Amino acid sequence: MEQKSIITPKSKVLQVIEDYPQLEEVLINYVPVFKNLNNPILRKTVAKVATLQQAAAIANVKVEELVNHLRKEVGQDLFAQSAEHNYITEKPDWFDEKLIKGKLNAKELLDRGEHPVNMVIAEIKALPDNSIYMLEAPFLPAPLIDKASSLLYKHWVLKESENSYIIYFYKI
Repeated sequence: MEQKSIITPKSKVLQVIEDYPQLEEVLINYVPVFKNLNNPILRKTVAKVATLQQAAAIANVKVEELVNHLRKEVGQDLFAQSAEHNYITEKPDWFDEKLIKGKLNAKELLDRGEHPVNMVIAEIKALPDNSIYMLEAPFLPAPLIDKASSLLYKHWVLKESENSYIIYFYKI
């Protein structure tokens, strides 16, 4: 019998739905933005790198609620640890509109089935120091923010509505 993974906040979305195909519809119903999993390109890119922790941030739900919802569906014990991501949502001191040197509306890319992570990271890296990159997105791009943060770029998330986010990345 094949060993299936234990569902945790660090579980990759793609791994979860490969191990438990019945959870794909459950995940889409819980995190509607993941209806894009039906797009083969996004399935290979976003689902492969996004963790459940990031999916919870995108959906604006507590990670333990999402993990426990999925665990309950497959008969696993409930998860008790809190491991939420903290994204900067208050205007930081470094923000100055005059410093915006690059911008992208990710909606157009996503509508074409493309994922902007590599493009945005490359554009941020190409900016001069003390510059800001502005990204507009229809959902919180948690994997992209995490990647930029790991490269020591600062960020600020401005939620305009349920389907509209502006993320500013600051290159020191």
